[in-house]
Amino acid sequence: MRSARLTLALDSGAVALPPDGPIAVFRPRMGDDLSVLPKARVTVVQGFKPDHDAFAGLGYKTRIAGEGGYAAALVCLPRSRAEAHATLAAAAAQVVAGGPVIVDGQKTDGVDSIHRELRGLVAVTPAQSKAHGKIFAFPAGAELAGWAGQEMAVDGGFVTRPGVFSADGPDRGSALLAEALPDRLPARVVDLGAGWGYLARAILSRDGVQRLDLVEAEAEALDCARRNVTDPRAQFHWADALAWKPETPVDAVVCNPPFHSGRAADPALGAAFIRAAAAMMTTSGTLWLVANRHLPYAQVLTDSFREVEEIGGDSAFRLTRAARPIRPRS
Repeated sequence: MRSARLTLALDSGAVALPPDGPIAVFRPRMGDDLSVLPKARVTVVQGFKPDHDAFAGLGYKTRIAGEGGYAAALVCLPRSRAEAHATLAAAAAQVVAGGPVIVDGQKTDGVDSIHRELRGLVAVTPAQSKAHGKIFAFPAGAELAGWAGQEMAVDGGFVTRPGVFSADGPDRGSALLAEALPDRLPARVVDLGAGWGYLARAILSRDGVQRLDLVEAEAEALDCARRNVTDPRAQFHWADALAWKPETPVDAVVCNPPFHSGRAADPALGAAFIRAAAAMMTTSGTLWLVANRHLPYAQVLTDSFREVEEIGGDSAFRLTRAARPIRPRS
């Protein structure tokens, strides 16, 4: 879809790339086809580890954050409006003045509203529509400085940034799980999908914890976690939770797994987190899990652990304690 729109815009002359100079592509997703762009000139700017690694594996130059001096940029519009604003502001600031900032997005990701907002601030080209989305461009400049992403202070003395999960404060599921953790936890704990560190602080407040590994795929969220969790027992890992392995098996995992891929609900993602948690623990390890009640995790839990019990929650969330991981037969 992205490739079709970009090809349309370039072939029709609606958008033009400079003849030389580096091109930044902000926040493309795994599977996006960027082959219409000159690969040798492209830098993929992506802080989500699985997507970052996918483009690196294809031979693209990759960075977590842009470095500036780009001749042009393509912004692959994220679904969060706050993140979209921040990404567009970063692109406009990092492209040379007057260079094209190309914006591509699905209608379901709010591309129409972003186009309308930009028309009130900059000279925007007419949008080209194709494959349930739109593409357009505007010249880089200082007009979007007010959209630049700013750290936000939330209750509890935490800081977050636009676009990270639950940026306005701890989500209800994590709050319930933090309250339900026992007064004492084992020595080696993993916070799998740690976000900006809310659950990590709760874990470290319990007796017994000697080391906590925070595993988080989104670089922005992990940067916030480093600010929010200063306990020397904490170790930080920018990693795909489904691929990361501890040096030695751990005693416990605490997890509020994601269950969306983009806008689409994907319960298989949460199920994969559960299997990954089981695989990284000792045979006497324990998983502390929160998930929406409607998600079908019962089977994967009983397939992965010998002991599974519901320990609380509310009408929307279920808290589960699962212990003694089942090792697959060799």
